[in-house]
Amino acid sequence: QVQLEESGRPLVQAGGSLRVSCLASGRTFSNYAIAWFRHAPGKERMFVATISRSGGYTSYADSVKGRFTISRDNAKNTVYLQMHSLTVEDTAVYFCAAGPGDSVAATAYSYWGQGAQVTVSS
Repeated sequence: QVQLEESGRPLVQAGGSLRVSCLASGRTFSNYAIAWFRHAPGKERMFVATISRSGGYTSYADSVKGRFTISRDNAKNTVYLQMHSLTVEDTAVYFCAAGPGDSVAATAYSYWGQGAQVTVSS
């Protein structure tokens, strides 16, 4: 079992920056790829970014590429999602998820956090 807990500042103005964190506990953190997904009201859950077990490979959704950066610190059991140039369209609940391999598919991830609300105000 892997337990995941997201945290971050819930409210930011459009154009601003925000970092959300995902703290893992349980099994060896470095054995898992980690991804961020988001779910906005009235929309489907959307892949945001993923990072490989070592951190050497990352992948992003087109809508966030160049604005968001995913990183991990295996010594701290933590993955970060740094977000810049935020727009109201980025408003969503952000979830981190852990799985055996990096993928854009939610079904590839076995463990999920409870989610952290991010609201971007205009």
